[in-house]
Amino acid sequence: MTISVIGAGMGRTGTYSLKIALEMLGFGRCDHRVELLRQPERIGYWEGVAQGEVIDWDGLFEGFQAIADFPSHCFYEKLADQYPAAKVILTERSPDEWYASTKATLFRAEPNAVQKAKVAWKIPFSPELRQRIRIFRLVNQLIWQGDFGGNFLDKDQAIAAYLRHNEKVKATIPAARLLVYDVTQGWPPLCEFLAVSPPDEPFPHVNKRADFQLLKGRVSKLLP
Repeated sequence: MTISVIGAGMGRTGTYSLKIALEMLGFGRCDHRVELLRQPERIGYWEGVAQGEVIDWDGLFEGFQAIADFPSHCFYEKLADQYPAAKVILTERSPDEWYASTKATLFRAEPNAVQKAKVAWKIPFSPELRQRIRIFRLVNQLIWQGDFGGNFLDKDQAIAAYLRHNEKVKATIPAARLLVYDVTQGWPPLCEFLAVSPPDEPFPHVNKRADFQLLKGRVSKLLP
């Protein structure tokens, strides 16, 4: 499946709103960390990407035409090379707002020691659970240890890493191929960049901090 839009923004920058918006604009199903949790059998592809292996990209993206959030932001350069006709969108927000939101949601949604202990005995009997555990391990490897060096709770260092990522995207992706985007801007810049007409529906401002409890509940169910 050919990917036509690549999201390069870190989580909690409006990536889920971007996912829904792209789907509303007709760009097919948009991959996202929530899709990986729904299809954990795809984790092997991403583990291969992380290890620098040659993978079956068509197999990874079967049924998808766009991607945003994790693991997209970790591999936006590989994705941009693999799909040279795809456009790249860097979602941004205020660094202080991004940090507060990430700390209150994604960081706290990681499985805790009690959850890990409760499922440890189930792992040998559940291939699906083993795949989901691998997703959380990859998140830890690429984000909490990779992006933030195991020190996300140091706000200054975390924000510095966030800003470095954004500046690297801007320096790496040609300007004509890149949209630096705040989802609070709504449809106009997104539709202009993608050369499509805006729909009649309001822009989908979803997965705000309060809404994130739904995702946290899904994670808890995955790790009872």
